[in-house]
Amino acid sequence: MFRVAVPNKGSLSEPAVAMLREAGYKQRRDTRELVLADPENDIEFFFLRPRDVAVYVGTGTVDAGITGRDLLLDSGANAEEHLPLEFARSTFRFAAPAGTMSSIAEIAGKRVATSYNVLVADHLAAQGITPDSVVHLDGAVESSVKLGVADLIADVVETGTTLKAAGLEVFGEPILVSEAVLIKRKGVEDPAGLSTLARRLQGVLTAHKYVLMDYDVPAANVAQAVAVTPGLESPTVSPLHDSEWVAVRSMVPKNQTNKVMDELYEIGARAILVTGIMACRL
Repeated sequence: MFRVAVPNKGSLSEPAVAMLREAGYKQRRDTRELVLADPENDIEFFFLRPRDVAVYVGTGTVDAGITGRDLLLDSGANAEEHLPLEFARSTFRFAAPAGTMSSIAEIAGKRVATSYNVLVADHLAAQGITPDSVVHLDGAVESSVKLGVADLIADVVETGTTLKAAGLEVFGEPILVSEAVLIKRKGVEDPAGLSTLARRLQGVLTAHKYVLMDYDVPAANVAQAVAVTPGLESPTVSPLHDSEWVAVRSMVPKNQTNKVMDELYEIGARAILVTGIMACRL
């Protein structure tokens, strides 16, 4: 069976399971399950710590996995990103006591506390900056400066509220914009089953972004209507019983639905219907 590692907890876990379920795969109902076989799809899921997923993929113990881009880069594992999955997005940044630092060049000779020491050390080395040390902490990184463990931190920043409460502020450009990613082992031929998994997941992503729009429009205005809803390749245009009208079906970006409906109505389209897409293949 094709073996896939899935995060067993944290912010990556539930969205990953939901996405796999939407993609047509059997998923666990009890969080105590560590292994789940889906023989109908010839696939087996292993529920592992998010930080361990890249390690198992890199050693070839499993064929693919879902983890965060930040965790992948910090692992140092022989694994690489195959497909971005567009959930669990976060920004990774440096932060220091308010008013003390404005550029990453000032990090030279300073102590940096982080839960992602490999990622941070590699980023600073790429910038030609040598800190005094990169201190690894498993949590509560924001407290490290006040406790005298470090001069600044590098951590995931969402709203910045926690940093502000600790008297810290971000500076410099983001180290990384992370999100959930499908990963595979680096330097080897793609295992059988990877293309199917990726295609299914991409289908879910596309279904989330698009809706199916059907409408009737006067045949004389069909060129204008098709310009508004060009679809992915080309919309479907079908004759109606009344030869002066045609029916059009097209995929439309979900976030533009109402704007497109307004434009179609203005050029004479009627009976405009919008339907959600459960899954698709492009």
